[in-house]
Amino acid sequence: MDLTRLDTTSGPRWAADGQFLASSFTLTGFLSANSPDDYLGTRRTEETAGGNLLSPAEDAQEIWASGVTYLSSRLAREAESQVADVYQLVYNAARPELFFKATGWRSKGPGNPIRIRKDSVWNVPEPELALVIHRSGKILGYTIGNDVSSRSIEGENPLYLPQAKVYNGSCALGPAIRLCSAEAMADLPITIEIRRKAVEIFAGETRSSQIKRPLEELAEYLFRELAFPDGAFLMTGTGIVPTEDFTLQQDDLVRIRIDDLTLENRVA
Repeated sequence: MDLTRLDTTSGPRWAADGQFLASSFTLTGFLSANSPDDYLGTRRTEETAGGNLLSPAEDAQEIWASGVTYLSSRLAREAESQVADVYQLVYNAARPELFFKATGWRSKGPGNPIRIRKDSVWNVPEPELALVIHRSGKILGYTIGNDVSSRSIEGENPLYLPQAKVYNGSCALGPAIRLCSAEAMADLPITIEIRRKAVEIFAGETRSSQIKRPLEELAEYLFRELAFPDGAFLMTGTGIVPTEDFTLQQDDLVRIRIDDLTLENRVA
């Protein structure tokens, strides 16, 4: 089942597989309910849904991210950094790298503009499987995440990670939340296409099976000693890294696909 959040004349409203849910349905309610299935089931309607897609994150949710979970990501971080050994250490360590990315209200939905920092010279999109997690820590589904990042700022010093990762327009999510088990996410195809003036300038692909750590392990570490009473989103790292001579430019179109879901955003 796919949950979508739509912009309507009466405000944001949720739908399930193309049919509106009751206006009382919220993602916060779903991710905090004792029984999410029961909460969803009592709010089904037969009303056909319509409206522009919004980010699936509500204001109450936080969006976090995992770093260096793919070998390709580790190698790329080592290449950009003046202290490359920290990335090798975290890739092989028991504890994963986790960092805060955005609040729900800061996230961009499908068709909304993403941004690159004006004080950065090397910027990339990072296509990621984003977990949707219940307040209990259980993974309930996934969406697509774009962790737009400054490689030049992070490369100067890993302590600059928050500035490289967290800024206006650096996080996009959507187009839907696909409800499924963590096992169903074990080997999903992930692709990215970047177009400039209608010409493809970069394309890449990977699979979620290339993530080094189990998805449940990433979620468990995030919820260890930290409460998310309204649920949370967790991006699981990128396995697609453009070559070192590539940087995003204004008006580039970034199209990310996971299975048959597509998230598309243009650089403002």
